[in-house]
Amino acid sequence: MKVKVSVYKADDGSYWCHTEKDVYGAGLNGQGNSVAEAKQDLYACLEEAKEDYVCQGKTANPVEFEYVYDLQSFFEYFSVFNVTEVARRAGINPTLMRQYTSGVKKAGEKTYAKLSACISNIKKDMMTASF
Repeated sequence: MKVKVSVYKADDGSYWCHTEKDVYGAGLNGQGNSVAEAKQDLYACLEEAKEDYVCQGKTANPVEFEYVYDLQSFFEYFSVFNVTEVARRAGINPTLMRQYTSGVKKAGEKTYAKLSACISNIKKDMMTASF
């Protein structure tokens, strides 16, 4: 079963993951000081829910998470990406992009669409690369 997980940075600076639908009969959440910590907490929550589910005599089918990030979470987790270079490739002002990733300003739908297309192109390029 594929489950979408929203990953975002909260106002207090912590990172959160939450499932968009119930898994093993429960909505799952994870929290941490980084995206990696939040994901780790989410997996711990998944294991607890799975144990409870199995104890009820139910079959726990495998779960695959698909992550949907806000800008701050994406660039925190995938720090290998240079924000300025991604902005340039996406046709976004690099200064404005840094404001989006730091949380000073919020990006709109059009900006998210540009970034999504840019990241998709980078994924394609990386999948065909070797050395």
